[in-house]
Amino acid sequence: MEYSPPPLFKQGASARVKMTVFACISIALLLVDSHMRTLTTVRQVAGTVLYPLQMAALLPRDAIYGVGDYFSTLSSMEKQVRELRRQQILSSQALQQAQLQAAENAQLRKLLDAREHLPVKSMLADVLYDARDVNSRKIILDRGTRHDVTLGLPVIDNQGVVGQVTRVFPFTSEVTLLSDKEQAIPVQLLRNGLRSVAYGRGKAGNLELRFTAPNADIQVGDIVVTSGLDGVYPAGLAVARVSQVENSAGGSFGGVICQPLAGIMNNTQLLILMSTPDMPPRPADEEQRPLRKHNNKMAPIKDVPKEGADGQPAAAPAANGSPGLMPVMPPPAPKAAAADAAAVAAPATA
Repeated sequence: MEYSPPPLFKQGASARVKMTVFACISIALLLVDSHMRTLTTVRQVAGTVLYPLQMAALLPRDAIYGVGDYFSTLSSMEKQVRELRRQQILSSQALQQAQLQAAENAQLRKLLDAREHLPVKSMLADVLYDARDVNSRKIILDRGTRHDVTLGLPVIDNQGVVGQVTRVFPFTSEVTLLSDKEQAIPVQLLRNGLRSVAYGRGKAGNLELRFTAPNADIQVGDIVVTSGLDGVYPAGLAVARVSQVENSAGGSFGGVICQPLAGIMNNTQLLILMSTPDMPPRPADEEQRPLRKHNNKMAPIKDVPKEGADGQPAAAPAANGSPGLMPVMPPPAPKAAAADAAAVAAPATA
């Protein structure tokens, strides 16, 4: 059953009529605004008034989006930082390898250049490690008897003498450095040719010129080179530079300290001189022993033999007697024999 209001109360237009009227008004306003721009100010005022409400309504959404963006950005940044650190480590390792290879190439070029100027044949060797004995100054090379390495061969770098081969194995060899206490090398000063012998000083890492006169012409900065007198090191190889000179007026010898020119503990590649300088052969020990006896002791003199049965003195020893002995002259005639001869001659003249 339909309900209808009482007739005493009048009702306005119906809802459909109202909707139609408002729709027509809206369309008319839109047409007027599109052609005449009369509602621009109204819209600006309405937008300004409603802007805080719009921002307040959008604030929760922006907060949610901002939190999500923050965490996603933080995660991506952490990944980028880890990747950049990994790349930095790889780049640092590559740079170190490049620097090491550049240093090795420079060292090899210097060694090859020095090799071209050497008067003897040489062979390149790599340093494997230091010797286990901490009290000695020795290194191990990757060349041995299979590479024709023998005892006593000198070892150098591009700056000077490093040491000498003291032990040889099939594939490796042991080199005693110049600074070892048991190492000695004949040297001379490049400036004036003064000869001496350089001895190692062990852990100190330097050399000492022993048995030098207190007034010897040695100055700080003098270059010490090999003299070649030992028949092992070629003459003229750089050894050290004089760093300290102690002239003691009261002592019989002065103290001279030298700093090696070669990088004794800093090289990774070295040159082994495969031959030694040609030296004249030394005399044998059998030929030197009589000379030592003759120089150090007086030659013995043989006993003079007695007169023979006929009163004549004994003959002198043969010229080809034992070597190293002085010849003995015949003794003069005895006085008794001369007197008897004069007594016999006197009656004959009478």
